[in-house]
Amino acid sequence: MKLAAAILTLLGTATVLPAAHAQDAGDWIWRMGVHNVRPKSNNHDVVNVDTGAAFTFNGTYLFAPHWGVELLAALPFEHDIELNGGGTVAETKHLPPTLSLQYHFNPNGAWRPYVGAGLNYTLFFDEKTKGALAGADLDLDPSWGLAAQLGLDVQLGGDWFANVDARWLDIDTDAKLNGASLGTVEIDPYAFGLSIGRRF
Repeated sequence: MKLAAAILTLLGTATVLPAAHAQDAGDWIWRMGVHNVRPKSNNHDVVNVDTGAAFTFNGTYLFAPHWGVELLAALPFEHDIELNGGGTVAETKHLPPTLSLQYHFNPNGAWRPYVGAGLNYTLFFDEKTKGALAGADLDLDPSWGLAAQLGLDVQLGGDWFANVDARWLDIDTDAKLNGASLGTVEIDPYAFGLSIGRRF
């Protein structure tokens, strides 16, 4: 509810501020904020990967007023891993660099919606076991997958803007416990973000 209220406040503020500067080929768009990553339910027969949030930042290079290429990066996300119907048995961290091609619908307006699609690489690291699996060796393989996004930049004044976005990431990792395969964990999360950005 607090995130929704903050978004509405920022969007309401934008309606009384000056018109945005036009986006041109060769411009850069930089954003910094927070994303909440929510794996899909029932992502494995035995375990379930929980929600995590982290500070994120991304840069978009516009090679045309409507078209850009974005690279998303973040500080490590941390997730609990729970037994289905049981307690927490492990935790892991991951980094999700994602490269996307974007189309911006209204490059000259104060409200600038865009869509994007691209490729995600997810690196899992610092896996730790606890509870019923304490002392066991858990290993999660890196993942390559598709990514999609919907976003909206809203003018705040000058070159500054607020941003909200939603992303879907195809993340599947092969899990091993003490060297024995547990099969594929289909995480496939949605990520929801709120950021502040600037155009250069």
